[in-house]
Formats: sequence, C-alpha cells, structure tokens
Amino acid sequence: MASLISDTVKRLWDDWNLRAAVLISLFFQMALISLATFRKRTGNRIVNAIIWSVYLLADWLAAFAVGLISRGQRNDNPDKIRINEELAAFWAPFLLLHLGGPDNITAFSLEDNELWIRHLLGLVIQLVAVAYVFAQSIHPVLSVPTILLFFAGAIKYAERTRALYLGCLGNFKASMLPMPDAGPNYVQLMEEYSSRKAADVPIKIKIENEPERGSQISEIREETDWTTEQNPHLDVVQTGYEFFTTFRGLIVDHMFSFHERNKSRNFFSRRSAHDAFRVMEVELNFMYDSLYTKMAVVHSNIGYVFRFICSVLIVLSFVEFASHHSPEINHFDVAVTYILLYGAVGLDLVALIKVIFSDWTVVVLKNRRVKRIVSAVRDKLSSDRRWSNTISQHNLINFCLNQRWRWLDIAAETVGLKAVLDEMKYKKDSVIKDNLKEFIFHELKGKAYKAKTNKVAKEIYSARGKSALSDYIGYRSETMSSSVSEEVDYDESVLLWHIATELCYSTSPGDKNSNREYCKLISDYMLYLLVMRPTMMSAVAGIGQIRFQDTCEEAKKFFSRWKTELRPPISTALDICSKLNIYRIAKNTFPARGSSSATRQRVACEKLLNVNTDVEPIYVKGDRSKSVLFDACRLAKDLRNLEDDQRWEIMSKVWVELLSYAASHCRPYAHAQELSKGGELITFVWILMAHFGLGDQFRIEAGHARAKLIVGK
Repeated sequence: MASLISDTVKRLWDDWNLRAAVLISLFFQMALISLATFRKRTGNRIVNAIIWSVYLLADWLAAFAVGLISRGQRNDNPDKIRINEELAAFWAPFLLLHLGGPDNITAFSLEDNELWIRHLLGLVIQLVAVAYVFAQSIHPVLSVPTILLFFAGAIKYAERTRALYLGCLGNFKASMLPMPDAGPNYVQLMEEYSSRKAADVPIKIKIENEPERGSQISEIREETDWTTEQNPHLDVVQTGYEFFTTFRGLIVDHMFSFHERNKSRNFFSRRSAHDAFRVMEVELNFMYDSLYTKMAVVHSNIGYVFRFICSVLIVLSFVEFASHHSPEINHFDVAVTYILLYGAVGLDLVALIKVIFSDWTVVVLKNRRVKRIVSAVRDKLSSDRRWSNTISQHNLINFCLNQRWRWLDIAAETVGLKAVLDEMKYKKDSVIKDNLKEFIFHELKGKAYKAKTNKVAKEIYSARGKSALSDYIGYRSETMSSSVSEEVDYDESVLLWHIATELCYSTSPGDKNSNREYCKLISDYMLYLLVMRPTMMSAVAGIGQIRFQDTCEEAKKFFSRWKTELRPPISTALDICSKLNIYRIAKNTFPARGSSSATRQRVACEKLLNVNTDVEPIYVKGDRSKSVLFDACRLAKDLRNLEDDQRWEIMSKVWVELLSYAASHCRPYAHAQELSKGGELITFVWILMAHFGLGDQFRIEAGHARAKLIVGK
C-alpha cells in the first residue's frame, strides 16, 4: 500500500522538525507573556480560548522538542540537513526554560493547581531527559553554556511547580492554618479553685474577655484622604494587600475573629464606594496572582535569590556561547541559537521588569520615596484595570423573541457549542458605572449598621428579598411576599422578579428613575448567572435550568400567536439607504438600543400584561411544567399598582438582596475561578459583604476568656 505522505514531505519534516519546534516554542512563550494578563481583564470567550490554546500548546511543544533531541539526529540519509549534535544538546535547556513558563501564568484554571504532582513528575522526567541528551553529546566548547542554561531552566521549572503547589486549594488552606490552640489551662485553674475551696478560703472566679489586639489591618491609615495624596495608588495597594493577607481565607472557608470583622467594618464604613471598590480590586488581584501566577513564589527572600541566580546564569550562558561557539556549525543553526539566546534574555528581562514594578514590590518596600517611584513606573507600564469592570446581560423576553433557526441549535448542541453561540447572540456586556457601585455599596453599608450581633448579621446574610419588602408593609401584596418566601426556590424567585422587572421596565420607557436602571441591570445580570454561569449559582439554583426552559417554551408558544406584530422587520435596499441618510443627519439622537427591537419587546410585554391572571396558573395548569411566566405577570401587575418612585425603590432593594444572597451562598471555589475570566460583580459583592461582617465566616465571638481567682478576706 502506497504511503499517503510523499517522500518530499517526509524529508522536509526530518530536516526541519526540531528547528521549527524550538522556534515555535519560543514564539509561544512570547505570546503567553504578552497575552496572559488580559484574561483577568476580559471575560471574552475568544480571548480566553486563544490563551488556553497557547498555554496547552506551549507545554506540549516544548516536551515534544525535548523528545526529538533525545532521539538523536543520526540518519543514514546523505541528503538530510543534519543538526550538530552538540548544538542540539545546547538547545535542550532552552526548552526547560520554556516549560517553566512566564511569571504571569502558571495555571489556566484552578484544576491545573490540583495537578501539581503531575508537574513535579514532569519536572523530574524532563530534567533526566535533558541530562541524558547532554551526557550523550558532551562537547568541551558548549558544555559550560549548556550546564549554565540547564540550571537556569531547572530553577524556572521548579518555580512553576512550586507555584502550582501553593495554588492548590488544599495547600492554600494548610498554609493559613493557625498553630494548635488548646486555650487557657482549665484543669490548672480548677485544681487551684478546688484546693482553695477545700481550705475554706473565700474565693470566686472573675471572667474578663480577651481585649482587642493589633493585627495587620490595624496598620491601615484610617485618616488617609486618597483623593489628596500625591500618589493615592500607594495607599490603595498597601491597604488592598493587608486585607488580602487577612481575608484570603475566604476562598477556603476560613473562619475569622471579631477583631478582624470590626477592623474591616470600621474601615469600609468610613470610605466612599469608589475607594472601597478600588481596594477590593487590588485585594482580588493579589488573590488572582496567588492562584494563577508565580508572584507568590518569586516575591519571597528565597524567590529573589533564585531569580537573581537564574538571570545571571542566562546572561553568562549567552556570553560563553558568543565567545566560544565552533565555526563548523551550520550558519542557519547558529542563527537559530542566537534567536533562542536573545529570546531567553529578552523574556527574562521582561519578567524582571514585571517583578520589580509590580504591586507585590510596592507592598514589600519600606522607603516611601522608593515606593512612590516604583508605583509611578508601574502605572506607566501597565493598565490600572485589574478586572473587566463589566456586567453581563441576558434577557428572557429578548431570548424568546429572537430565536435562532432550529437546525442551527441542534447542530450546535451536537458539537457542544450551543453555550458559546448563546453567549455570542444573547449576551451583552455593559460597563459598570460608578452610580451602580455606589447604590450596591450603600445598600450593604446600611445593612451592616443593623448587624450589631452575629445573629442579626446571619439573618441579613440569609435574606433574599423578604427583608427589603418588610420595610414597605403598606405597599406589600401577598403575591410579592410569596415570591421571595423561604417556601419558594431561589431560582424561581429570580425568574419571577426578572420577568416582572422586564414587564415593568419595557412598558414605562419614559421613566428616568435611576432605580429603574439599577433594577434592569441587576435583573438581566442575575438571569445571565443563572442560565449562562450555572457553576456560579449551583449552590442556590435548584432546578433553574429546567424552570428557565419551561418558561421560555411557554413564552414562545404565547408569542407565536402574535407573529406579525413581533416579527423582526425586513428592510429593503431602499429602506436601508434612507435609514443611513437619516442616521448621518441625526446620529446622536438615536437610542443606544435599536428602536425596532425595543418596540417589539414593549409590544410583547404589553401582550403578556393583557392576559387575565385572576386565577393562579398552578390551579389551571398543574405543576408538571415549571414555567413561571404568568406568575410573574401577576407579580408585575401588583408592582404596577404602586407609584413609580415607590415601585422602583422597592424593586431595587429586592434585587440587591437577591444578588447578595447569591454572592454569599455561591461556593468560594466558583468565585476564585471567575478571577481568571475577567472577574464578576457578584464576587465583589461577596467580598464586600465579608468586609462589612455580613456572613457566617465570623465564628470567634469573644476569643479567649481571662479567668482570675479572686481570694476574699
């Protein structure tokens, strides 16, 4: 049987496979160090897919190239363009450097950290393979630069393995465990008490609570006005780091003391929403660095030493090769080697600059003037954005009105791309404006003022709309109360209020109430999390996917009766030209959202509200279908009976409670995962609640009691 691959292709592969492999491996390292940081600033699937592909291919290709070198380059074919064996052995340590990867990405996801043992085994295997190649091709001229580069590569690879080990959540939690604490010596105290009692000496025990003691947070400068500082970035970074060192245990369900709760609550209560979010951005950025990069490994005393040694070894290897390489080596291979050397020096220099001018260096330095210089350079070299600062939107009514072709859905589901296509078509991203942050911040701040005790704090933490409605007894209906009661699943409450919000929003286009906009943004965001980010809501979602599908099916069935009115408009060429002319004349007068789409959505909502819902749907339909479409219509009608300002105020407060409930009950693991995908607003709400003391993490109420024996006269 004839070979499917021609001799020419085989010859090309044999001649150039190793050369191409080492150069492409270097290119992947350059791509990673350039692109990796973007993933914490964007949730774009395409960007993340590109980074993921390069991340996987970089490791695979480097290991593949080491395998090619270890196989040797001998071949009986006289036409083969052979690579000098000693030079190939010199290329092998470069691949160790590549396997070590750049500092700004060690793990693409948290699951990679859990596989740190696999990477440790890979480190051992690759070191043995490179040592074997070197032993097979010892050359007096290239031995010194090869050995120098071998140790540099081993350090880089060991740094990555160490970073994965520390990022593993089990080890992350173990590193924060306090020393075992048996508490005050109860037996000794009671023995002394009993002996005094037996001797008829009047004695009593006096209990004093443990006084508040200093902590890392106590060092925060409470009086600092960051708006008037010469470089406010310094104080934001320092404060964010101090909160990170204390509250990083949130990811692994660590418990905190009343000292830490009080310090944090006092600090955030005195800050504006803008400053609070800036501090949390830095705090979460340190958390991201600890889980997904080498920063926690490099920024330690031993880390600085090894990084210095590694840089020196790479430079010395370059000098040695430039001074002593043999003229007998093929000129093209010499050029490839110089490309690898320049690449290694360049990547190391970029990594060194990133290490020096980073937030980690800012918090380590003690001299204020040096801090200011490093911080200023850091601001020039990198973006101030530490997360995407966007809020994703998904709308049920829009989803039902703009369905794709059925065959496309079937095909996408078959190949597993339906979720990707849904996000591309039905998800919209909006920049989070400061007024929304201020609204959420002040709502949670108000709740923190009420949380005088842990019991009250837990009640607020568990509220999901009922607490907000209790402030408006005169405006509350049975439908409103039941929609957020404990008997109703959380995902059902979200769907009910999402549809009701859309019905009220679309049928009141002239209302400019700011609370109306907050309701719309949070409502569409919560549906996005429920439907497109189910892992974020898995702890509270219940049968959210089934309920969403049934509700959509009923909505599409209802809208099919009004196809003519709700069909998307089809424009002729003449229509398009006339619209373009009008757009050129008055482009600034058009609304951000297409008027045709908004009109269709408004008509659809009016049709729903016109349905008679005097009888509860469950009595007519039964409970096989989990649709809540017309239950939401009943809720919307009750809300529409309120005055506009009162309605949107009530609804906005309910939505903040629904958001904060999901944030505090979402698994910490899911919050940590989202840090590498641009971040989510719900994660900021989660950590802000913790800073305000709203949660069940604060379980140490009084600390150790100090018991004293008081002897009477």
